[in-house]
Parts: sequence; structure tokens; C-alpha cells
Amino acid sequence: MKRAYLVLLAAGILIFRPPIVQAQGQVPKAQLPVLTTSAGQSNDVNTVNAVLEEAGIKYDYCDVPTIEMIQAGVGLASKQSAEGFHVEVYTDIAKYPKGTSYKAVIIAIGASLKGMGASGLTTDAEEARVKKIVDYCKKNKIFVIAVHPGGEASRGPAGSDNERMIDAVAPFADYLIVTKDSNKDSRFTKIVEKSKAPLTLVDYALGIVDVMKKVFS
Repeated sequence: MKRAYLVLLAAGILIFRPPIVQAQGQVPKAQLPVLTTSAGQSNDVNTVNAVLEEAGIKYDYCDVPTIEMIQAGVGLASKQSAEGFHVEVYTDIAKYPKGTSYKAVIIAIGASLKGMGASGLTTDAEEARVKKIVDYCKKNKIFVIAVHPGGEASRGPAGSDNERMIDAVAPFADYLIVTKDSNKDSRFTKIVEKSKAPLTLVDYALGIVDVMKKVFS
């Protein structure tokens, strides 16, 4: 199912090249290797992974990585789905052997009660887990990229699951990439006014492809 989703999204990316709109700051540079994960366990992380594939950026993915797994670096110590983690390793092992420390973590923000339930998580548990990951990354100089590709549908009133995931990640990210529809109320603009992190707005999620190429060039 995930592979079919990625193929369809990639096909759309090849057809449409939405313009990028800079909201604040320049597109920063980040280094490989990179890990992708979710804050809220929604399908938005599949969008992020598809974007990286189309951009030609190799990555590792884990749905609910622990601090120990991030510490283990590339390959996440070979954790497998059978152990309770969904792990996909696409990093170029020739360049970055297993165990190489991650230089960046991309967190797709978007809450799904179904997704969290499938991972055995409550909203409280997911929020606490994500905060620990962000805190670990900040303390260890791992570049945190927060991505909110889901638009207005992945928002909600103050205190909602989606908003709690935004609060757990966005104010502490080193860089934010957001669709304009996600920022209709200037939520993310207000966040970066305080955090001073650069923010890139795109018309559609597909526009993130070119942004990622610039970030990891």
C-alpha cells in the first residue's frame, strides 16, 4: 500500500512543479545521513518519504524511533518491524556505513488517532515521545526539519491532537517547511517570529521536492 502511494505521488510530482514562496529566511543547508519520522503517526510522513525519493535523497525511516535507535545511527541497529518498529533503510551504506550518526532528522507533523492506535500510542504518549526526540536532537546538534504538508485538514482548534503535535515540534525546529494552506492563520509564521528559524511556504506538498534538493545539495 505504501509503495503504491509513493508511486502515485511521485507521478504527480513529475507533472506539477509548484512555485516556492519564501516566508522568512533563506533555505538552510543540512547534511546527510538523515532520518525521517512522524509526529502524530499520520500518512503525512509517507508524503515526506515520497518527496525525498523524488528528490533523489537517500534516508532511513522509522515510525516510532527511540532515543537509543537514533543514537545507533544509520540502520537504527537493524531494528525490524517484527520487533515492534517499522524500519526502512535506504541510506547509501557505501557512503554512510551502518552506525554513522544522523546529521538531520525530518519530522512530518500530522496526528492520526488510527495511526497512533496502531502503534499502541495515546496522544499523551506520542507527544511525550516526540518531545524527547526533539530534545535529544537539539542537545546533540542534529538538524531538525519540521514539515507540515497536510494543509488545513491537518490542523484543528487549540488543544487538538494536530495542534499538540505542532507545539511539540515546530517551536524547536531548526527549519520549517509548510504548505500555505497549513498556515492560513499564520500559525507557523508566528512560531518562527519567536524561534527565529527559517520558514519556507509552498503552494502544495509537491513543492517540497525542490526545497529538499536545496537543503541537501
